[in-house]
Amino acid sequence: MMIKASELPVTEFFRIESPSFDPATGEARFPYRLNDLTFTERLTLPAGADAENAASPAFAKLLGLTAIVLGVSYFKLRAPLAIDAPGIPLTAAERAFVIDVYENGLGEFYARNELARFGKLVLTAPEDDETRKPAPKLPERTLLPIGGGKDSLVSVDLLTHTGQAFTPFAVNPKGPILTSVEAIGTPPLYVTRKLDPEMIRLGQEPGYYNGHVPSTAINSMIAALCALLFGYDQIVLSNERSASEGNVMFDGRETNHQYSKSLGFELLIADTLANATGGALKYFSLLRPYSEARIASLFTKEHKFDAVFSSCNRNFRLNGNDGPLWCGECPKCHFVFLIFAPFMAKDRMLAIFGKNLLDEPANEQSFRELAGLTGQKPWECVGEILEAAACFYTLTRHADWHEDAIVRAVKADLFAQYGEEKLQRAMAECLTDSHDHHIPPALAAKVAAYAV
Repeated sequence: MMIKASELPVTEFFRIESPSFDPATGEARFPYRLNDLTFTERLTLPAGADAENAASPAFAKLLGLTAIVLGVSYFKLRAPLAIDAPGIPLTAAERAFVIDVYENGLGEFYARNELARFGKLVLTAPEDDETRKPAPKLPERTLLPIGGGKDSLVSVDLLTHTGQAFTPFAVNPKGPILTSVEAIGTPPLYVTRKLDPEMIRLGQEPGYYNGHVPSTAINSMIAALCALLFGYDQIVLSNERSASEGNVMFDGRETNHQYSKSLGFELLIADTLANATGGALKYFSLLRPYSEARIASLFTKEHKFDAVFSSCNRNFRLNGNDGPLWCGECPKCHFVFLIFAPFMAKDRMLAIFGKNLLDEPANEQSFRELAGLTGQKPWECVGEILEAAACFYTLTRHADWHEDAIVRAVKADLFAQYGEEKLQRAMAECLTDSHDHHIPPALAAKVAAYAV
């Protein structure tokens, strides 16, 4: 029976029950309670888990933390102030991690639903006095999450050329993830995630909230479970430096659509996973030194993914990419087109996208938003505003692109707002690698030698 918002209890709470894992079937179950509603989420992992690691304190710790992080999808239906995890002991550092996930990880959700939650959430869980669990045995192997877009495929190229063995990883793979993994040619590790259908239904009903959750945090925790069960000592992400730039100020702090891809969150989750596994499991982003434009330039080195990758969220959401890989209308399509244009031959661009997105006047408003010429930065995984403006500046001087309708339309405003000198400096900065990352030094040196 549907509960009206007016009938919901005054004192609302969200409870994360103790999760369970069955090594025989590979099924992990995560039960939740929101007021008088109950939900269960299920993960199905591959067969062949390491029995010793599955029984280890490190795995028990990661399973509990995963239950908490996956819980954001159910919590957000009502976003109560009280979060209880009665069967999941937490250290002081883990409490800070959980609050960060439920505050900053849901920052966009709060902003778009106008919910003030920062500094108000109360987490109740038993104390864990053991700050670092004993280390399980993990071989030197890399688990590489594949998203189907350009970024993880650049990581594939970098790892391949630096001689690092890796296994592609994905949760509920479809569309460009499947075609990209097929093109990679390395056997993958896939996990099936089944959200409780009642949560999905209620998210569309009056009296309940819906919105963005930190999917990178969720998938990273699932990857951590797999790292222990199947023997990987590092999870390598493909998050660029611009993921740390926020979208808007709300409730006294900056909210960021890509928060769980940011450097700040990366350092926090890396520390959490290291303590949970006695230092056995590493977590870092291989692309953190790079701007989106730099990643685009690196992508042009390899042609084999041109016909299989997609960064278009709209088509990916709607049909799992049963149709065209690029809709050509969303901010993500426009941004990727814009950052590829300075580095890729025009005929190759048109073969990938199917049309010239910079020569369609209907797209002008979207491109203006990306370059900071109007409105706010879109709620999408797009790069820094100044970076987009710098790429536009490069195109105003590029033989292939300077006559296109949108390049001509924005040129005067671009120069008036930023000035040529600032745009030139910004482009140079885009192509200069940052030292603000925590890639292991030996690997960072090998990658830097190749990515010139």
